[in-house]
Amino acid sequence: MAATMSVRDNSLKHDVSLREHVLYLLKGDGAHLDFDTAVKDVPAALRGKKPTGAAHTPWQVLEHLRITQADVLASLRNPDHQSPEFPAGYWPRTEAPLNDRAWSKSAEEFRADHKALIELVTSQTSDLLAPLQGTDGQTILRKVLMLADHNSYHLGELVVVRRALGAWQE
Repeated sequence: MAATMSVRDNSLKHDVSLREHVLYLLKGDGAHLDFDTAVKDVPAALRGKKPTGAAHTPWQVLEHLRITQADVLASLRNPDHQSPEFPAGYWPRTEAPLNDRAWSKSAEEFRADHKALIELVTSQTSDLLAPLQGTDGQTILRKVLMLADHNSYHLGELVVVRRALGAWQE
């Protein structure tokens, strides 16, 4: 009986540890930039500007982050979710937000979905390693790690764009 308890205790420790590591990555700790730092104080006049040689404006990057994260969260919540057309459906149609409210709304929605992802990862009812219904063996863990990698890449892109626009202070 003691050996069984030890295996179970070890399994629970590994589960807690795995969740902690995933949260560390999602929250932008360590070498990763967090979302709020990347979007803080982007001047309204520069949100729709594309620096020479850059692929995107700050607005396009922000919206891409929001749209992609919302899609991943929806796919985790609903196995029948239909993702946008790739790649066009993952990018905004305009280079600039319509107004300050559109920028703020996009950032707020990203934060709300990010919070929901963190709640999903921390929930003991979420089996991070169970295959998701209707997928080719994908798991919550796989999708969340992919999203953390994706977000990290594009937050770095946003910093590069801001530097090129003169809107980034170290």
